[in-house]
Amino acid sequence: MYAIIETGGKQYRVQEGDTLFVEKLDVTQGDTVEFDKVLVLSKDGQLTVGSPVVNGAKVSATVVENGKAPKIIVFKYKSKKDYRKKQGHRQPYTKVKIESINA
Repeated sequence: MYAIIETGGKQYRVQEGDTLFVEKLDVTQGDTVEFDKVLVLSKDGQLTVGSPVVNGAKVSATVVENGKAPKIIVFKYKSKKDYRKKQGHRQPYTKVKIESINA
């Protein structure tokens, strides 16, 4: 059994027991989160596709941690013009563990 959910403008294929990194949610560690935007649900070999979401389907997850991804360097320059700009960025995330898929 798996589901495709949408959160933070991205889509994720999840199964029970999966751990994934999603865009930062306003929750604390140990909280339970429910994703109700279930786009596709597969159960016992039958595929249910929503239009746009599957009615009554929810995915429950537990928040493992909130954190920041490793730093990436954003470097912009223009040749021969003495223009250089160096920036760093760390994307915040929420790590969740999928507990159950309710159809």
